[in-house]
Amino acid sequence: MKNCDQFRELIEAYALGALDPEDRAALEAHLAAGCPDCAKAVEEARWLVCQLAYTAPEATPSDMLKGRLMQTVRAEAQSERKPRMLPTKNAIPSWLWVGVAALLVFSVYSAWTTRRLQNEIREANERAATLGIEHGRVLEQLADAKREAMIMMDPTSRKIALWGEHAHPETLEAKWHSQLGVCIVGDKVPMPSANHVLQVWFIPKKEGAKPMPSAMVRPDANGKLMLYVSAPPESMDDTKAIAITEEPAGGSGWPTMPILWSGKVT
Repeated sequence: MKNCDQFRELIEAYALGALDPEDRAALEAHLAAGCPDCAKAVEEARWLVCQLAYTAPEATPSDMLKGRLMQTVRAEAQSERKPRMLPTKNAIPSWLWVGVAALLVFSVYSAWTTRRLQNEIREANERAATLGIEHGRVLEQLADAKREAMIMMDPTSRKIALWGEHAHPETLEAKWHSQLGVCIVGDKVPMPSANHVLQVWFIPKKEGAKPMPSAMVRPDANGKLMLYVSAPPESMDDTKAIAITEEPAGGSGWPTMPILWSGKVT
C-alpha cells in the first residue's frame, strides 16, 4: 500500500487529469479514507491549475490582430438587432489550452525531478555516513591489531599459560603488558554452544574478592581465538589468575559455568 509521500507524487497529475485509472483509483480511495494532508494538497493543486492561465506574460497585439478586432466590432455594430448567441467552448483559442497544458506538465515534471534529486541526495548522505562509520571501525580494528602485535612481541610482556580443564585439553596463551593490556590467543578452540560466548575473568589476589568479568569472544570457524583486553579490571600485581568460562551471550556478572581454561599470574 502506498504511503502519503508516494501519494503526494500523484497529486499534481491528478489535478491535471493525467493519472492512469489505477493510480487515480488508489489516490481517490486514499482521499476517501480521510487523510487531511493529502486532501489539502489536492485542493492546493487544483487552485494552482485554476491560476496557471493567469501567469502568462502581457503582450502587445499585432497590427493584424488589431485589424481583425476592428472588423469584429463593425460586424457586431451591423448585427445589433440579431439575437446574440452565447460563446461556445471553442471561443477560447486552442493555443491557450495547449500552453496551459504544457505549463502544467512542466510544473509536474519539475516537482517530480526535485523530489527525485532530494531522494538521491538523502541516499548519498546515508551511504557516506555508513562508509564513515565503517572507516572508523576499520581504523579501530587496525589500532587494536597493532597493540596486539606489540604485546605479543614485546619482551617485557609477561607470558601466562592458560591450561584447559576437563574436556578442554588445549592450552591458550596470554601475554600481559603493563601499559598496553592483555592479549589472549589460541588454536583449535572448541566453539561455544549456540547463544554462548567465552568470557575472560581476572581473579584478584585479595582474599574473598570476587572474580572480575572482562571481555567476551567466540573463536572463528577454524577454532582460532585472539582477544585483546585494553583495560583489565585489575592491575597485574593485584591479579592472582586469569580464567575463561562459557557464558550466555552478553556475558555474566558472576561465573555461571565451570572454568574451561585458567592460568596463574606469577
